[in-house]
Formats: sequence, structure tokens, C-alpha cells
Amino acid sequence: MARRGQRQGGGGRGTARQRRTRPQDNEGIMPVLAKAVREVEGDVQRGRVSQSTHTTFQVVALLVREERARVKAGGEGTEAQRAEQLKRLDGVATILAKTAARHPSLFALLDEGAELSSDAKALKREMQEEAGYEQPEPEAPAERPEGAPAERHQVVPRSVVARQLANPFMPPDFSLAERREHTYGKLDSWELLEPLLRSFEDATDGTKACMPLPPAEELLTRPGRALMPHQAQVVAAAEAGHRSFLLADEPGLGKTAQALLAAQAADAYPLLVVVPNVVKTNWAREAALWTPGHPVTVVHGNGDSMDGFADIVVVNYEILDRHVGWLGNLGFRGMVVDEAHFIKNKSSQRSQHVLQLSERIRKRVGRPLFMALTGTPLINDIEDFKAIWQFLGWIDDKKPRPPLMEALEETGLTPIDRAFYPAARTKVIEQGIVRRRKIDVAATIPARRVADLPVELDGEEGRSIREAERQLARRLVKRYDSALAARSSGAAVHGSDGIDHELVRRVATWEREDGDSSTGGENVFTMMQRIGVAKAELAADYAVQLARSVGKVVFFAKHIEAMDIAEETFARRGLKYSSIRGNQSTTVRNRNIDAFVEDPEVAVVVCSLSAAGVGINLQVASNMVLAELSWTDAEQTQAIDRIHRIGQDQPVTAWRVIAAQTIDAKVAELIDSKAGLAARALDGSDGEVGSSADVQLEALVALLEDALRARTPGLLAG
Repeated sequence: MARRGQRQGGGGRGTARQRRTRPQDNEGIMPVLAKAVREVEGDVQRGRVSQSTHTTFQVVALLVREERARVKAGGEGTEAQRAEQLKRLDGVATILAKTAARHPSLFALLDEGAELSSDAKALKREMQEEAGYEQPEPEAPAERPEGAPAERHQVVPRSVVARQLANPFMPPDFSLAERREHTYGKLDSWELLEPLLRSFEDATDGTKACMPLPPAEELLTRPGRALMPHQAQVVAAAEAGHRSFLLADEPGLGKTAQALLAAQAADAYPLLVVVPNVVKTNWAREAALWTPGHPVTVVHGNGDSMDGFADIVVVNYEILDRHVGWLGNLGFRGMVVDEAHFIKNKSSQRSQHVLQLSERIRKRVGRPLFMALTGTPLINDIEDFKAIWQFLGWIDDKKPRPPLMEALEETGLTPIDRAFYPAARTKVIEQGIVRRRKIDVAATIPARRVADLPVELDGEEGRSIREAERQLARRLVKRYDSALAARSSGAAVHGSDGIDHELVRRVATWEREDGDSSTGGENVFTMMQRIGVAKAELAADYAVQLARSVGKVVFFAKHIEAMDIAEETFARRGLKYSSIRGNQSTTVRNRNIDAFVEDPEVAVVVCSLSAAGVGINLQVASNMVLAELSWTDAEQTQAIDRIHRIGQDQPVTAWRVIAAQTIDAKVAELIDSKAGLAARALDGSDGEVGSSADVQLEALVALLEDALRARTPGLLAG
């Protein structure tokens, strides 16, 4: 198990489930259980409950149950010793119960009939070996007969089962679903879908593709966060009872916050959110910021680490196929589809799953909320919007649904009438199309902003990076412990958390100074480079989405490997790009800049932070992707200033891609804090503007302090 690492068992062992002698306090099963239950308790307290946490919790509960049965059956030792052992086991059981109360998804694992995963079986064996138990050889997994068909990979996460057991659902009351019988009119004999689509291509009345929105009398605010007026209007519409939205605002106008707060206004919980993988983590972060009273969970892989009791469930398109079964039965009252143009091909599996889920929600729930989010202009490839309109409930496979049909009949027109098309376009827009451009709301949004986009590094490379970061932390801890031991007994000055912070900074300084030499493993520089390369494809995928939504995009990276990966991604996606690198001649460099600025077919320019961060004008774009972090805010600002310049007539958004749960996130925080320091210095303060060395040092300090706080109290790592 990666979480618990290598365990070392006692010396010689007896038969299975038998000890050599009565264990001392620091031997046998009890210290193993005590350490494991503290790990679980700490994870829950810190809000970092993962699949590994669930596995450890389940194995501890199982071993406590088995050990109690063994002791009560008359194991070795006196009656008093057995009573003491039972008391200690009850203490572990009490911690398990209290921990499960704080995170209800753990309750299902206390069921005696709960199935053990292969990871749980392996961990149980590992813990028993550490306690001194002999274990039989594990059975080989049964092989599927040759030629037998593979089973469809459908899963039901354990926490979802727990939710259903905790609150068994009654059979759905289909009477709650909206039943509108359409009265036949003169449009019933017409084929209307094609005329409706044509109305968006041919109508020339000049009206914008935006439904009438109620005025936002006041901004909805949270401490430190406020909605912009255009965002508040959509939330007000949901509060007033509107229940379907094609939210087609340009990127950078806050569609995520609008969707989350509209769901809150409509009380559309539980809420299902289907998104591309690259923005999955960002949705969870935004939900925690805007609607903190409604717990959010993200479905990764088979959903083993998700919280089935959450109000908001975020799942990505790529794994929807294995979860569509239980998602259709959970009782969602609302559904949001982000980057909705992903479902434009109705014959694709992802489109079929999304439409299936929306239909099941519609049949079970009265007035559910449906929101399709996309920055793609409505006028382009209007055929692609059939699936989106069907998801929203405006049409079915063959005709408009009753609400839209009744609205069309109110016009008194048919497709033979020229006036039908602008009228029909208006009626479709009134169903819930909302489209605002940055330029439309420029007066109410910042002229320049940096939007963080956290991403998860999955797969083998992601696991390797996280393990390398742990090794770096262990090396720092070892260095700290060695320096602490070398001091005289009275020299240490510990803080309230038991950490000598002065020594921490010295150790971090030594590590940074050793960064260019061999330190026997990863250093902060190589860690950031590996993370940058690992993020490159995800960042490029997001740049593709932006380019197809709003036009030209500037893509910045630090390392050649990251730029290469981005360009390969753009080529695979059929996106034309140019490149600005440090090894180019002036002629090539100028030609590539001109291609991006002047050629409408060149959608992206891939830039080196060091080579293109100054001296060029790329203001033809208003969106930028920062695929890798700089070491200073100044370098980041210089890059943004390539598009945020005099003559730029649109608000600028820089999308900063950050690898969640890695040192990358800490560096981003430090850069932002140094930016505040720089601003104070420019305003006349005596403070010094932070340097790259400052950020590197502070990142190491934070890594070491986090590692020291995470250690079991009273134990020092070797």
C-alpha cells in the first residue's frame, strides 16, 4: 500500500492468528491499530478523506472486531490482561465511531457484510504481519475463461450505497414530474426542428441571443466575494422560477459561479455537474467558495474516494459511462453540463449518457434545474445545438416539447411565413439562452484578472510526482532532525506547535543552496519542472477550448518540453499555431508573431516565458493560458502585459493552471503574496520586492513545516 509504506513485522512468528507470547504495550496488534486509527482520524479532521482513508478505516474496524472475538474466546494472558486488551480495543472502536460521525461515508464500512477490496485485503495482511501473525499465501485471482466476453465496467461507489442505506428512497413519485398535454394547433403538422435551427442562421432582426433577465437589485455577497451585476441577473432569474439555461457567456465572465448560485437559488440539490476532466478540480474549489453550505464531492475513477452524502456531485465526461447507472437513481434535482458543446454529436456515447440522465431526472422530479454552459458562440454550427436543446428539455428527437411548442403557436405564424423565423428565434431565446461578451459588460468587470484553474495530475506521472515530493519532504525532515539533535539541550526555540521555526528556515536555506548540486533526489527546481511538463497537455486542452470559444489565445510555458507537448496537442486537435522561442532568429520570430496577429487561421501562439515575456505586442488576444508558474510575480505580470496593453479594448483574463495537492499550489500562493508586497513597495513602502529566491525558500519552508506537523506526535522521523 502506497499510503502506509513498508511495514516491518516482529521476529519469529507462530501459527496464523497466534502470537509467540503475550505482547508488550509496544508489540502486537494494538500499536498497529492505534497508529492506523490516528492516521484516519487526522485525515478526516483535515478534510483529506481519500480512498486510502476508507481502506484503512475498514481494515482497522475489521481487525478490532476479530481481535475482540479472539480475546473474549480466551486468548493468552490472565483475565486482567484480557480485560485491559478489551478496554484498549474499545478505545480504538470509539475513535472509529466518532470519526465516522464526522464523515458519514465511512459508516457503510462498519457493516460486517461490507465487501473487502483487493487493497483492503492487502492492507489487512500487511498489518497482521506487522503485529506478528503468520499469513497463508494469498490466492491467485480467478482468470476469465478465454474467449468469454468482458463485463461492462459499471460501478456503484460504496459511499453511494451507504447513502441509500441511510435514507432508503421510496419509489419515485412520477406525479411530481411536469405533465403538460399539448393542445393540437396548426403547427402540429409541421416539421419544426430545422426551421428553428435556420432561424438562428437567417433571422436578421438584430436582436441579441439573450433572454430578458430580471434586474439584480443587489449583489449577492459572501464574505470577501461578490457577484458582478451580470452574474447576479442569472441567479435572480433562477430565484424567480426559471429552470433551464443555455449559459453561453464568454470565458472569463464567471459561468461556474452563476451555475452554482442558480442551483442554490432553485434549491436544486442534490446537483449533478458533468464537466471536462481539466476543470473538474476547479468546480470543486468554486463550489466550496460560493456555496460552502452544500458539500461537494468529485468522482475520480471508480468513485472510491467520493462522498455519497454530498449535495454536489462533480463527474467528468471521460468516466461517465461507468457511473451512469447509479447517477440516474440518486435523486438529483438539478444537472449542469459544462463545455456543453462536448455533447454536440448525439450519436456519441457521452451525449447519449447525458441525455439519458437528463431524461431520468425530468421524469422523476417536478421542475428540475438544467443548465448547459458553453462559451461557443451560438451562431456557429447551429446543428450542434440539437443535443443541448434536448438536454435542456426544449425539444425531443422529433419536435419541440410542449412549453416551446405553445410559445411558437402564440406567434400565430408557420414556417411558410417569413416573419416566423425572427419570431421563432425570439421564442427559443426566451426558453433560457443567455449570451454576454466581455465587451458587453466591460464596465462591470476588472480590466485584467488572473483566474486560477486547479487540475489533478492523474496516472503514473502524477503518482511519481507526489512520491518525489514526499521524498523531498522526508529529506528535509531528516536534515531538520539531525540539526536539532546536534544542538545543545537549551538551544532550541520551539513555537506553540512544537516546531523550531528558525531552524526550519535554516534547513530550507541549506536545501535551496544545494539545489544546483546533487542532493540524492529531487529538488524544488526539478520538482517544478516535472510538474510543469505534467500539466502541459491539460493546459493545452484548456487552451483549445478557449480558442474554439473566443478566438485567439496566448499560451505561455517555461520549459521546452512543456512547449513541445502543447504544440503536439494543438496539432492533434487540428488547431493552427505559431511559436515564439529563445532559439529563433529575429526573422523567424517576427514572422511567427505576424502569423498570430494577422492570420485568422492561427488560433494559438506558444510562447516561452523567458523569450516572449517582454518586447512583443499580442493584444489581438484577450485570453492567456499560463501553463507553468513563474518564480516571481514580475515575470508573470510581464507575460500578461503582452495582451493587457494600450489599445486593448476587451478585459483580459490570464488562466493560471495549477497542479492541485502539490508544491505547485504553494508556489502560486507565495507568488500572490509577493505581488502584494511589490504593490506596497511601489506605493512608497520600505518593503523590498520579493525575488525568485524568496519564493523558492518559502516553498521549502512550507513543505518542511507541513511535514513536521503531519508527523505522529511524540515520534521523530529518521
